[in-house]
Amino acid sequence: MARKDDLIVGLDIGTTKICAIVGERTENGVDIIGTGTHISKGLRKGVVIDIDATVQSIKMAVEEAEMMADCEISSVYAGIAGGHIRGFNSHGVVALKDREVRQSDIRRVIDAAKAVAIPMDREVIHVIPQEFVIDEQDGIREPLGMSGVRLESKIHIVTAAVTSAQNIVKSCNKAGLNVIDIVLEPLASAQAVLASDERDLGVCMIYIGGGTTDIAVFADGSINNTSVLGLGGYHLTNDIAVGLRTPFDEAERIKKQFGVASARYLASDDVLTVPSVGGRRPREVSRKILCEIIEPRAEEILSLARQEIVRSGLDDKIPSGLVLTGGASALAGLSELAEEIFEAPVRIGTPTNVGGLLDVVRSPMYATGVGLVGYGYSQESGRFKGFRIRDESIFGRVKQRMRDWFYTEFA
Repeated sequence: MARKDDLIVGLDIGTTKICAIVGERTENGVDIIGTGTHISKGLRKGVVIDIDATVQSIKMAVEEAEMMADCEISSVYAGIAGGHIRGFNSHGVVALKDREVRQSDIRRVIDAAKAVAIPMDREVIHVIPQEFVIDEQDGIREPLGMSGVRLESKIHIVTAAVTSAQNIVKSCNKAGLNVIDIVLEPLASAQAVLASDERDLGVCMIYIGGGTTDIAVFADGSINNTSVLGLGGYHLTNDIAVGLRTPFDEAERIKKQFGVASARYLASDDVLTVPSVGGRRPREVSRKILCEIIEPRAEEILSLARQEIVRSGLDDKIPSGLVLTGGASALAGLSELAEEIFEAPVRIGTPTNVGGLLDVVRSPMYATGVGLVGYGYSQESGRFKGFRIRDESIFGRVKQRMRDWFYTEFA
């Protein structure tokens, strides 16, 4: 049995699936030694709406991962997503006392950039330094030890609704798990599927999950924008279920087996046997009709993502193009449709830079889970700086934030 101290567990709490990924520290990094997935019941658009159902789904996924990895899981890095997520950039300036940048100066300038008004019903999830500027010299990533009289920082702040963060932590606690940290899912996914040269040149990652589509834009090696759309693979499946008048589970199977993002990419117009609802006889439907149901929704998701990137003013800062990941990105023809809409190169992102059961997790659906493991390894080994440094427990912090908001609103 693997030692607890060597384990890092990522828990992807999604709208359509709960996925637990177990990683083990090695001399060369981290090896994936176990996975567990279970149908997600209790979430909608990335937000918990039924804690008991969510707890049961988490338990089932964790038990499967424990059996596969032959270990006992007690602590996890949990992902968070949903339409309540907000990301924005901020800027801070301080004077250098000793004309040399010390660790205390870096903390002071980040604190200055963090000094913005945050509504009481929201919780800061990440504070991510983008770059530092010393005496008008910009593009500095590690200012420690450099000389100057003025230090500036540019940071990206990600906030979430206190109640949503609290419900995720509470669900994990009820399942017998301690939450080490809450991580924004698109940032975790980006850590798993993006190459460093893509980050440096400029790239947009679009994670198309079950209930949401998460967008993260990187330029000059750092995050520039994060946003979440309330559309995902669930809506594609629902359109098929309604359009073909078939049960939802059958619609999901048909989407995965026969779905194509656009009829233009059909190799052959086969005829499908579609089960009906209410005990009615199955019907035969042209595959082209299926594609005509899928195409408008796929175009809507990608077009809204493009509008979000244009709105952020970063559409000209992604020369590397796009990386599509997430379970719904496996839909045939989706990358070709994205290339048409974005007029940029597109590839499907799968997890890299891990060892062990790489063949098992080499799928877009595991991007967030593997990314959470990678995030945990980077934090604990001190190799990755830039995410918020915890000063108290996650649950205690969100509970205090919720209490403050309640008294402000109803006192």
